[in-house]
Amino acid sequence: MSTAAPQGSAHAIAGPTRGLDRGQVHAVAACYFVASFATLGLPPYFTAILPGLGDPTARWAGLLYVIPTVFSALGAPFWGRLADRFGRKRLLLRAQLGLSVSFLFAGAADSLPAFTAALVLQGFLGGTFAASNGYLAAGLEGPRLSGALALMQGGARASLVAAPIVVGALSPWIGPHRQYLLMAVLPLAAAALLARLPEPRLTPAAKPERAGPAPCDRTDGLLRLLYALEFVFVFSTVISFPYLIALLDQRLPGLSPTVAGLLFALPHLCYLLFAARAHNLVLGRARLGFALGLAVVALGLAGHAAADSLAAFVTVRLVFGAGLTLGLVSLSVLAAEAAHGRAPGRMFGTVEFFSKGGAVAAGVVAALVAGRYGASAPALTGAATALAAATALLLSRTRRRFR
Repeated sequence: MSTAAPQGSAHAIAGPTRGLDRGQVHAVAACYFVASFATLGLPPYFTAILPGLGDPTARWAGLLYVIPTVFSALGAPFWGRLADRFGRKRLLLRAQLGLSVSFLFAGAADSLPAFTAALVLQGFLGGTFAASNGYLAAGLEGPRLSGALALMQGGARASLVAAPIVVGALSPWIGPHRQYLLMAVLPLAAAALLARLPEPRLTPAAKPERAGPAPCDRTDGLLRLLYALEFVFVFSTVISFPYLIALLDQRLPGLSPTVAGLLFALPHLCYLLFAARAHNLVLGRARLGFALGLAVVALGLAGHAAADSLAAFVTVRLVFGAGLTLGLVSLSVLAAEAAHGRAPGRMFGTVEFFSKGGAVAAGVVAALVAGRYGASAPALTGAATALAAATALLLSRTRRRFR
């Protein structure tokens, strides 16, 4: 994976209070990638799972798709505060073990209510992304932290690409429902690896001296901005996901499922290839990078409405991928700035709340506009939202410069 965290000024310190080294950062990211397989790979197969649980037409698939997201959003701030109080490593292990338990319940469920309860547990007991970011933020600062956060996003993108393919390949031998039992081993293995890592702390020598206003005075505004941008970016990008395959079926009849899947994965592959370069590009100019990322996302999504050939769809998916990469990396840099001098568990738990909230809102709005205006409407809605947010951010930046 090419999103390795760049080296910065915070050095690893020997002993129990050391910061995290590169190998430990990569171990955390690898554990998140492994634990994400069932979370991201099995929901697309709900329509195949639910008929065996008493829902022959899978009419509840859409609702069940967002249940883990909703409960993850509700639980993330709570778990984040506990991490700050009792230790980030303990709460990261708790998240991995919670996922394992919920997967076991999901795989053993023999009715729709039992399966739904397992998904609620998955959302509330999981939260591995926020827990992993809080762990990293307790042991890293500055460019090393933002690079590590970008690496974590790389793990999420890699799971989005690989997990559905692996689940589909296993389906002839093990049905998607029972694969939950198999996937429960993955977060359990991740927890075993994470147990060998230290509790992350930076010594005073590893922390740069601060000058100017107190951290809370200086970063409260940045923190509120980060929450808003997280929500807007997730909403703008995720809203196009649920109906992309339907749009491809309309515009390119007869397109093979494999090619459609590759088109879906293309933006995430862009992130894996170019996130490290984008990170170096946006350091010191994250707000500008984010605004440009939103503008490129808007351009790519708007192009979905006009694309009518395979070449056109490849082009607009690559444009969308460029904006996705620039925006996500810029958010990582902004999060690293906001985390300076703060309790990371609570902060990243709240970031996760706004991120999941954006995803849930995107799913609801996508269903509403697609039902009324067609499969291209979600992409156009995302384009309009991204363009409006980019314009507002650039205008506010211009006003600050000329005050």
